[in-house]
Amino acid sequence: MKFRIKLVLVILFISSFLTGNSQNNINWISWDTMIMQRASDSIKKKVFIDLYTNWCGWCKRMDATTFSDPVIVNYIKNNYYTVKFDGETKDTIVFNNHNFYNSDPSFKKSNPNSRGKAHWFAHSILDGKLSYPSYVLLDENLIRLMVYQGYKQVDEMLGILLFFGNNQYKYYHNHLNSQWNSSKKL
Repeated sequence: MKFRIKLVLVILFISSFLTGNSQNNINWISWDTMIMQRASDSIKKKVFIDLYTNWCGWCKRMDATTFSDPVIVNYIKNNYYTVKFDGETKDTIVFNNHNFYNSDPSFKKSNPNSRGKAHWFAHSILDGKLSYPSYVLLDENLIRLMVYQGYKQVDEMLGILLFFGNNQYKYYHNHLNSQWNSSKKL
């Protein structure tokens, strides 16, 4: 298992240098753009949502470090739809036949870097734990798999992306289920 992960990391690292510098950016898209791309794709990918705000310093650090790392960029671009979502946006989001709005759309910020009002989509998908940066992983059917919060270094983020991107979470779930069932028989 460790050998496979190391092999994947080496291949991703080498391929990131072969693709050139023009590929060193994640193509962040809006929620609506992701929905349209999914509709036109025959094979659906998982969704990685980066929830941020304009005033969040750790969000900016993630963009400058982890999300600029060539291995992360290459892997996330090939395996996920990548959505960047402002947790204070005034946009309306439609998800699971529900419309989500900003909690106070008439609120005016005193300056662009001050805190605004939370969006109900961010509140809902983060279970009310509005912490930025946060990352949400959805499966191919837009079912939430996991929420992660806080700054993540490259190795930690890569582990998360690989765990869900390679469907290891399914095997882990099955393993835990079998362990639970066998412990109940004792």
